[in-house]
Amino acid sequence: MLVNTHKQLLITFLILLIGWSAEAQVWTLDQSLDSALQYNKSLEMAKNQVSAANLKHDESKSQLLPKLMASGDYRYFIEIPYQFLSQAAFGGPEGTYNPVQFGVPHNISANLSLKMPIYDAQILSGIKISETYQEMSDLQRFRTEEQVYLDVSHLYYNAQILKNQLIFLQQNQGNGQKLERNTRLLYEQKLASGTDLDKVILQNQQLASQVLRLENQYLIVIQQLKLNIGLSLEREFEIDPEILLGEEQILEAGMTSDFRIQELKEKAVSQELRALKQSKIPSLNLIGNYGTTGFGYSGAPESFLKFYPVSFIGAQVSFPVFNGTITTKRIKQKELELTNAFIQKSLIQDQNLVQYQSATLQQKTAESQILTLQSQIKLAESIYFKTLLQQQEGLATLTDILLADNAIRDSQQQYLNALVDYLKATLELKKSTGTLPN
Repeated sequence: MLVNTHKQLLITFLILLIGWSAEAQVWTLDQSLDSALQYNKSLEMAKNQVSAANLKHDESKSQLLPKLMASGDYRYFIEIPYQFLSQAAFGGPEGTYNPVQFGVPHNISANLSLKMPIYDAQILSGIKISETYQEMSDLQRFRTEEQVYLDVSHLYYNAQILKNQLIFLQQNQGNGQKLERNTRLLYEQKLASGTDLDKVILQNQQLASQVLRLENQYLIVIQQLKLNIGLSLEREFEIDPEILLGEEQILEAGMTSDFRIQELKEKAVSQELRALKQSKIPSLNLIGNYGTTGFGYSGAPESFLKFYPVSFIGAQVSFPVFNGTITTKRIKQKELELTNAFIQKSLIQDQNLVQYQSATLQQKTAESQILTLQSQIKLAESIYFKTLLQQQEGLATLTDILLADNAIRDSQQQYLNALVDYLKATLELKKSTGTLPN
């Protein structure tokens, strides 16, 4: 008896565990978004771009550090170089020269060279530009995060709409099956024609085809959703079909990520233009060298290899004089690019305002329609069931029932369309106010 009790408890536990596991497969939108922000591959690549931009900025700053280079050189002269000596230096006539070979066959040098910029406008400008692109890459990552939010939300809402449409169709199937039973009974009693029965059967078959098509569409959307949130395609996954209308929030059009990115693009072009203009400023570098030079001779009467130190420290000034008007033409190109960047920023701002106004109006309209259509669905269902009862009493025809059924379907479809408009407007409103990831 005790063993049986333990078995019953174990079976009950397993049933509860299975039920809990099945329930755990239902993912909310927030859970899907959290998973996407952690595992989405596009967002992972955007984060790598941020790291690359940080390294690029560090690379720009490292241009200010001293550069130290070691070099070595060995040369064996098969023919010793010639030099011409004036004969006047040795008491000979003026204007006469004799060729003389100087040096030894073996020449060895080893040097350690130092170069450190003291002032270089190009390096300083490059650091500022790389810092701007660093900020831009971080905004690009945020923009990718927004796009992931949009993609996942669209897919999740699409799945919810399909799920609700399936629920409506399954309810309509139940109504259709009940209608078919009633019509068949009336047909058997010679109170309905065979054509009436065929119409009902055809309608139910069409409903079954629609259900099958929507089920396939739903599975496709679910697979796309799992891909975007970084889940295995073989994993069991289900969404919450309940669509909740959010509390109305007063949002104002703000600076979107697109606008801020365009601002940084304009800033980067302005810095590049300034860098081109500053390229005419001289650069000053500290230079130094420490090394040794060796001279060697192998042969009679005596072979030798001797080394002598070579070292110096100094400053090097570089000043561009003329480069064929290349810089001037580049400056004019950047000025035009800067003008276009400003126009583009203004255009994005205007587009964002239009998008905000349109989304606000669409959201209010859709919300009002949803409440109205919910009442219309209930009213259409009430009319349908009353007409069905009237048919059984011989007070309504099949045509009346089909018209009532079409009224239900039309209200259901309008309700789903209003939901789509509301969800789409909500996302557009968040995007135009810069509150999308919230």
